[in-house]
Amino acid sequence: MAQDKRYVTSKPLQKARDWFKKLGWEVAPFQEESWQAYAAGYSGLVNAPTGSGKTYSLMLSALLSQEVSANKGLQIIWITPIRALAKEILQSAERAIEALQLPLTAGVRTGDTSTAERQKQKSRMPNLLITTPESLHLLLASKGYPKTFQHMRAIIVDEWHELMGSKRAVQTELGISRLRGMHPMLRVWGISATIGNMEEAVEVLLGPGFSPEQKAIIRADIDKKIEVLSILPDEVETLPWAGHLGIKMLEKVLPILYQSESTLIFTNTRSQAEIWYQKILDIDPSLAGLIAMHHGSISKELRFWVEDALYTGLLKAVVCTSSLDLGVDFRPVESIIQIGSPKGVGRFMQRAGRSGHQPGAVSRIYFVPTHSLELVEAAALRQGIKENLVEERLPYVRSFDVLIQYLVTLAVSEGFYPAKLLAEVRQTFSYQSISPEEWQWCLEFITKGGKSLSGYDEFHKVEVEEGIYKVTSRRTAQRHRMSMGTIVSDAMIKVKFQRGAFLGTIEEYFFSRLKPGDVFWFAGRNLELIRVKGMEAQVRMARTTKGIVPSWKGGRMPLSAKMGAMLRRKMEESFRGTATDVELKLIEPLWALQKERSVIPQRHEFLIEKFKSRDGYHVFFYPFEGRLVHEGIATLLAYRISLFKPLTFSIAMNDYGFELLADSPIPIEEAIDSDVFTEKDLREDIMQSVNAVEMARRRFRDIASIAGLVFTGYPGQAVKDKHLQSSTQLIFNVFQEYEPDNLLLQQAFEEALDFQLEEGRLRQALQRIAEQTIVIREMPKPSPFSFPIMVDRLNREKLTSETLEQRVKKMKLDLGG
Repeated sequence: MAQDKRYVTSKPLQKARDWFKKLGWEVAPFQEESWQAYAAGYSGLVNAPTGSGKTYSLMLSALLSQEVSANKGLQIIWITPIRALAKEILQSAERAIEALQLPLTAGVRTGDTSTAERQKQKSRMPNLLITTPESLHLLLASKGYPKTFQHMRAIIVDEWHELMGSKRAVQTELGISRLRGMHPMLRVWGISATIGNMEEAVEVLLGPGFSPEQKAIIRADIDKKIEVLSILPDEVETLPWAGHLGIKMLEKVLPILYQSESTLIFTNTRSQAEIWYQKILDIDPSLAGLIAMHHGSISKELRFWVEDALYTGLLKAVVCTSSLDLGVDFRPVESIIQIGSPKGVGRFMQRAGRSGHQPGAVSRIYFVPTHSLELVEAAALRQGIKENLVEERLPYVRSFDVLIQYLVTLAVSEGFYPAKLLAEVRQTFSYQSISPEEWQWCLEFITKGGKSLSGYDEFHKVEVEEGIYKVTSRRTAQRHRMSMGTIVSDAMIKVKFQRGAFLGTIEEYFFSRLKPGDVFWFAGRNLELIRVKGMEAQVRMARTTKGIVPSWKGGRMPLSAKMGAMLRRKMEESFRGTATDVELKLIEPLWALQKERSVIPQRHEFLIEKFKSRDGYHVFFYPFEGRLVHEGIATLLAYRISLFKPLTFSIAMNDYGFELLADSPIPIEEAIDSDVFTEKDLREDIMQSVNAVEMARRRFRDIASIAGLVFTGYPGQAVKDKHLQSSTQLIFNVFQEYEPDNLLLQQAFEEALDFQLEEGRLRQALQRIAEQTIVIREMPKPSPFSFPIMVDRLNREKLTSETLEQRVKKMKLDLGG
């Protein structure tokens, strides 16, 4: 709860209390405190779990505020991170407006809003507008936006924990700074589930412009009960490998669907969702029409239909991805099933909260492992929930690509005076440290293209007229509005039936591998490709039941630091024989084989395993820090070892550890004696060890798109992926050669280190390893820990006509598994 605050009970709030009483609801203490804090003029953040009534903790006080008037147009903006959530918030708002007999209106403006509705809003904005960060910026890019926002009283950012740690949060910060520049007394509130750095989350949302006396953090003292039930395999493979178990557990999943009123089945990738949906129908065709699928690539019409059918109880189950992670209220949902580890405690709790979505209800979540070792993650997740070990969200700071886009956005509409705007921008957390020189660089970049691109007119986007920075070219303004936003994906192909029905979008690179007549699964259908014409794929229903599943890039989530620590703890419990979790007891045969061939490391130990096969000399390391950190440590060690023995390494990793493979013995003992895990010269060695330039080049592609250096194309005429790639590579090379101090180039290298290699976590991992006892085990055969890493390497190598499953079976026979 907020501390040292004195609130005065507001009369209009009695209407909210009376309404709750009429409905048989009890006003939670955190709701009462939120209402009073808002009424007293504070800004801040409400921290409450999913299903606790957090939406009404701010919505009612905003709607009942005496400052809000029906005839003053837009006065409250409600930011939501996903479009699916906007619909439910609108229903909540309209229900409250009607019940409280308020003469107010509410509306939605997102990428799904029709042209007719936009035109209607243009002439008369609703009093409460539910929108996304991108749509807010599109409004700021409209001529006459100061008139639209002239009576603003509050901006409320929902699911702030979900935006934190993304450039969409930076976008939100900038939008708030502009509105506060127009209305210094504007209230700014966020709603967030618990994250590890909650205090910092408030600082990021509000920026440095609020004094402590103006801020309130209100925490719901609610112990949300979450029950974690693992679906256990009949037998445990002692040499596990990723993915081999999941779909085989389907027979055990079906009874949960039958006994539950309705169920959400969460998968970690869109491809996995497509596979599970098809396999459920293969086993039980009677579920056709009773189950559906929901993910971000399916058309909005289909997504909306699924959401409505789930809300009204028409569906028995929905197979979904993170597209249904957030606060959409599906009351009929009784059970949640998680396929495979979500790799983080916070994400698991968020998904569990989709069931029991009422105050006081128990949330029940079933965990389906995709391989034997994931059963340890189930035990770790349960313990993490019990101890509330929720992950932090690292905020983006000094993202100059987002700032450049924002400057052009304002130049497209009303223009801006740079000195006045700089003062506003410095009121954001992200840009509070921007120097006069960096600001001037940004201004020169949007007007002249900077040093390197000054000779090209297309980069002279903004002109200066009487001190005002403005875009005067209609073409520049149109192209900018079409490419605004910070979510960058590969070029998307629209999937349509030959007769015109639109199904959704798939990344261009997937279709580059198909030819007409090929069959693939998408949107719950088996489709045959007829032709790809421009950015549209024409399809028809396929007669065969077999087909490939599209894969979308960026699907795998790495293990969080909190989960890694909990895994090490659970393994120590298994080593000491003190484990009480049913999952850890079930995999005792795996532990027995690990002890026989190697050792189960305790928390004070760091395990290294050695093994020789016909492939070469293997060394395995187990930090339990997630695949991104492991990729960084692996390349760092490979570089440092090669300094005193020239070797060529093959590297493989999973979330538990990594492998170095060479064709001659790897001098690991000598390397340890030479302090190979030292933090000294870490950044320099990372830059030498990894292909830092290539990693920065990959990050730069998104940065260039956000900053408007490349144009992704007009609707229906998207620029081909390979052309975008070549354009960004060319600009990257120019900057690197002729303008190495370019802020966007520097940003690319910083992002590669911070977000791809997770340099901060990598440094912490090395600090921990330096304090641990290193245990080296030479093995005659691979251990249960090392085997899945070997399989992961196989999976990425070019295979023969044998399937991966056939290769793994052969390996097990050869290795005595």
